[in-house]
Amino acid sequence: MKKVSAYTLIIAGFLLLGLSNSLFAQNNQPATANLGKWNVEGRADKMTDKISRRLGLTKDQSEEIYTINLDIIRRIDSVHANKALTSKERMSRVHHLNDERNQRFKTVLTATQYKIWNDWNLNKKEHLEAKMEKKRQRREALQQQ
Repeated sequence: MKKVSAYTLIIAGFLLLGLSNSLFAQNNQPATANLGKWNVEGRADKMTDKISRRLGLTKDQSEEIYTINLDIIRRIDSVHANKALTSKERMSRVHHLNDERNQRFKTVLTATQYKIWNDWNLNKKEHLEAKMEKKRQRREALQQQ
């Protein structure tokens, strides 16, 4: 009886080892495989959620901000998809749409919330410009070598 139990335990152990190995097998896709695959609604929702948390929006404000973000993101995507435009024209239209978003936000947000939003936007722009300047300087240094 003890031999049967010992063999059963050994076989059960190997089965469990095999199952656990297949259960814990890692997906070989890189963590960045799904980046850039957000749909329009998902991007608008993510952006609205971030703004909502940062500015402490009410539910009604969040819904209005979501509607604005959804509209602007759709229009920005159509600008990016329009290959007849030059890159400068695309960039100009995207800037115009972002300005439109800011104006539409002004009608939804309180004065305090809009100031926080505007300061946040300015900080993001400054950070991006500094990053682009650093990249430009590195590129120039490489060209001089």
